[in-house]
Amino acid sequence: MTASATSRRSVLTGMAALAGSAALAGCGTSGPKSPGAGGGSGSASAWIISGVTEKAFERSFDSWNSGHAGQRIAVQSFANDPYKQKIRTAVGAGQAPTLIYGWGGGVLASYVRAGSVADLSDLAADPALKGRFLDSVAAVGRVGGKTYALPNNGVKPVMVYYNKELFGKVGAKPPQTWDELTALVSKFKKAGIAPCTVSGQAKWPLLPWLSYLMDRIGGPGVLDAILAGKAKAWSHPAVTQANEMIQQLVKSGGFVKGFASISTDSGADIALMYTGRAAMSLGLPATYQTIQTADPGFIKDGKLGYFPFPAVEGGKGDPASVTGNPSNYWSVSADADEEARAAARAYLTSALLNKAYAKDLLAVGNVPPVAGFEDEIAASPDPGYFRAVYDATAKAPGFSLSLDQALSPQAGDAVLTGLQQVFLRQIGPKEFADHMNATL
Repeated sequence: MTASATSRRSVLTGMAALAGSAALAGCGTSGPKSPGAGGGSGSASAWIISGVTEKAFERSFDSWNSGHAGQRIAVQSFANDPYKQKIRTAVGAGQAPTLIYGWGGGVLASYVRAGSVADLSDLAADPALKGRFLDSVAAVGRVGGKTYALPNNGVKPVMVYYNKELFGKVGAKPPQTWDELTALVSKFKKAGIAPCTVSGQAKWPLLPWLSYLMDRIGGPGVLDAILAGKAKAWSHPAVTQANEMIQQLVKSGGFVKGFASISTDSGADIALMYTGRAAMSLGLPATYQTIQTADPGFIKDGKLGYFPFPAVEGGKGDPASVTGNPSNYWSVSADADEEARAAARAYLTSALLNKAYAKDLLAVGNVPPVAGFEDEIAASPDPGYFRAVYDATAKAPGFSLSLDQALSPQAGDAVLTGLQQVFLRQIGPKEFADHMNATL
């Protein structure tokens, strides 16, 4: 590593400390330096998240490697949560893969401040790429007016997914307001059905409940103030009210019993819905993908429904605004050697979300953020659902990034821990606000 790289790494020391050596062991793949990292062998590398979208990524890289023997990209996959810790440690140590898989937001900004990722503005302006992506999605990869990350995955607005059969059993309709949603709790409980399923073990599936509620109550200015680091921004009445509403929903039995120990990596949380034990799940499009893989008949038979997160009566937020992940993104490591960076840049220019790649994403239930993709969606097996996801992103007046990614790495870890404690009713809204204000 060069002296300048060592200097950059010092900015990320706190980030690496948060992850710790345990995260490396948890992935089961710690060991030699990844190809393409600083001082690497020259062959490029990429780490991806395992799961239903994994095959689309692998097919893209396999296709690239078969036609570019001199610029091959080695690929490794990791489970979601271990990856998030491992990549922080790798970036902080100058050992990142050539292509860094991310979400944008505060984490990307921290990489930019540390000089850990390369400026890709020239690629974004290249005629081969310019205009390929939905602008609202591409914008998340920009920091300070420059592009440091390009979209590599489907659009991911969070919606409420529900079991139509269970709704029919209690004579319920999709709720349009929060009061209508909470009124369904007693109906489902009387029928022996858990109103909502969620994975409390993973923590991050809890985030959209807070994001949506504080936006519906207070509007986008609430999160804007938090991201700007305004003093005591987490003490905004909308945040306090949102956490009060969450705790009331928990207290009333709105979530399946034992949600704190339910896993999402295994799909256990979603299984409760399509097997008829829970009526609703607030989640990313991975919900659809999980069901498509585990029980495709549930979708084929028209049992799966979906609707936007309800409005809060009297709230300032626009009910059409969404939260989630506009997409995932590729950044290029600034510590990779010249040959590896050249391979990564060539791949991004010609192969990123090309026709075959976009088609593979759609085949596994992931709607690519490709501009002008309406015809492909119309010809898909489930055009109604895919169009709903596409439009939710393309037409949303606001799309807030998942809190653990929008915030700085330290604050992201804090909100995960604090919100889990809120859901378990271990702390109150004021204590949560105090803890989060300390991260501003």
